[in-house]
Amino acid sequence: MLNYTVDAEGIATLEWDYPGKSQNILNHASLTTFVEACRMALADTSVRGLLICSAKKDFIAGGDLAELAGVTDAAAFHAAIVAWRGFMRSLELGGKPVAAALNGSTLGGGMELALAFHYRVAADNPKARFGFPEVTLGLLPGAGGTQRLPRLIGMQAAAPLLMEGKRITAAEALKIGMIHAVVPAGEERHTARKWILDAIASGVRPLQPWDVKGFKIPGGGPGTPHGMQMFMAANAMLRAKTFDNYPAPKHILSCIYEGLATDFDTGLAIEARYFTNLVISPVSKNMIRSLFFGMQDANKLASRPAGVVQQKYTKIGMLGAGMMGAGIAMSTATAGIAVVLLDTTQEAAEMGKAYARAQWSKQVQKGRMTADAMEALLARIHPTADYAELKGCELVIEAVFEQREIKAAVTQQAEAVIAADAIFASNTSTLPITGLADASVRPANFIGLHFFSPAEKMPLVEIIVGKATSDATLARAMDFVRAIAKTPIVVNDSRGFYTSRVFGTYVAEGMALLEEGVPPALIDKAGLIAGMPVGPLALADEISIELVHKIGQQTKADLGAAFVERAADRIAAKMVVDLGRLGRKSGAGFYDYPADGSKYLWPGLARHFPARVPAGTQSAGAGDTAIPTVDEIIERLILVQSVETARCLEEKVLRAPIDADVGAILGWGYPPFRGGPVGWLHTLGLPAAVAALDRLAAKHGSRFAAPTILRDMAASGERFYA
Repeated sequence: MLNYTVDAEGIATLEWDYPGKSQNILNHASLTTFVEACRMALADTSVRGLLICSAKKDFIAGGDLAELAGVTDAAAFHAAIVAWRGFMRSLELGGKPVAAALNGSTLGGGMELALAFHYRVAADNPKARFGFPEVTLGLLPGAGGTQRLPRLIGMQAAAPLLMEGKRITAAEALKIGMIHAVVPAGEERHTARKWILDAIASGVRPLQPWDVKGFKIPGGGPGTPHGMQMFMAANAMLRAKTFDNYPAPKHILSCIYEGLATDFDTGLAIEARYFTNLVISPVSKNMIRSLFFGMQDANKLASRPAGVVQQKYTKIGMLGAGMMGAGIAMSTATAGIAVVLLDTTQEAAEMGKAYARAQWSKQVQKGRMTADAMEALLARIHPTADYAELKGCELVIEAVFEQREIKAAVTQQAEAVIAADAIFASNTSTLPITGLADASVRPANFIGLHFFSPAEKMPLVEIIVGKATSDATLARAMDFVRAIAKTPIVVNDSRGFYTSRVFGTYVAEGMALLEEGVPPALIDKAGLIAGMPVGPLALADEISIELVHKIGQQTKADLGAAFVERAADRIAAKMVVDLGRLGRKSGAGFYDYPADGSKYLWPGLARHFPARVPAGTQSAGAGDTAIPTVDEIIERLILVQSVETARCLEEKVLRAPIDADVGAILGWGYPPFRGGPVGWLHTLGLPAAVAALDRLAAKHGSRFAAPTILRDMAASGERFYA
């Protein structure tokens, strides 16, 4: 846990070495050990200074999130934070120089710990990062970070590091004054030790800047004109960006404002209360569960079938050189894998490569990539119209039109060339994989790989397992997703799978609200306030209303008499067939897209979908119903996603609740503060969620009807997550 030695010159070295982990973490066990060692060193008259360092490649990764996620007793946790705060003050005021040798990344609580030392020297390690990522998981730096950092470097420099979770290099940390020195890797302990000896020789008692008489906050405090202007602007921008859905950045701002308006120790007390509030809150627990543990397991391929040798990819085929196919080719080439980019003509294939060049050129222009690096990536993409070029591909992915006949044709042409053990994958977003595999002579090697647009940027891949898909194919497909640095979730086959099916309910509910006479501006604003990245009508434009219409038509053809028409089907048909408004791609959808300005809601919506007249107004008739409140609209837009997700769990489309939450957050931008569609049901509590769904179903229809799985779990007291 901690290696403790004292040398002949009286310098105690405390070397962090957390057992059984690749990184040092802060938890009850490690902190107890560290506190005991420090107190021993402070009390030992033969010890003249303390050197803190790490035996691992990084200094300290931060707090133990599993321990934080399990906190339920606010009073006990707050008391522990106050005790830790008192210990850190004893280090600062103990009279002995304390220095940190930061050999690698120093993040979160590790950086806060380092700030409590009198001197910090970092290795010139290009991979090392320094910062406070707590806010990205719904937390704040609760070990003095909100008080020490702004007092050290000023409020304006500290705010983005604390409120946005930015991670910076050693050179950047040195420039702003967060660390004192950067030295060649391997010399950081020697440099820290020399500083301690010099401090001892000076005879001056080491103190932190804020403990020196006459200390002033760099750049001024919150009561100065500059400070007041900063906080006014920060509050406004924060509200506009988060709609107060995320309490952590707001609490951080409060800690800075309130804490720096008073003395240092009172500021620490203020921070401890805000930190405790966040740790206990469902928001942080939702974000830790989904964004950290859920994503960590997905990226580690925790659900990969055992006993299958890992697949190494050297060459893959990409059928379809449109934006999706080109984006997949870009991700693959970036991973060092050769890509055969095939389309119906050589010209079409070349256009796909040109798309890749255009996207990478933007990175070159911004200085994020060299021209030589771009050319090396482009050299891995081979455009062609010849299926014979697919020979030697370990995997072929099709991203052609969503028509079974076209997909069947490309499947057969590719399988005639590739090896018998090669995998064929479909990038379909809605068509069942089992049905598409009927065209394959090797259905065990057929699987779905559903990418999201733009594929070169979006992190999620939904892997769909057909009825005949083998475990070996699944494992090898997961290996490919990891190789190209994407996050996979695995689902079983069904119409729309999981992501398209549930994502579609958000868009469809927005259209239902429009048909009911809710003003379109209110619908889309409610979506944003709910935490979604885009309103449902604007999103329909982005994915194309025409696609919504085509999917509805295909579903109707497939289901026949079982098909139930929705408001979304009627709205999409009217927009596409009657009005010729296909969405953003045509420059006309629910919004207009002028070439020389920003988009705006199409004025014609008021004529074709007249808004409901609010009850109580002069023009309201006896049959008019009041426009729903923003909260009522939000409830519908969010719960319609949750109830459909529950159906996916009941039907075994989803294999685990956490897959649903990770997939929603990464796939379509579901608000992380809610934890995901399942996480939100968990947050509400299943009895309350079922009651809300019953109320909505009675008023708006069976799409809100709670499935049996929810009713049974609510009745038995079960929970999705512990």
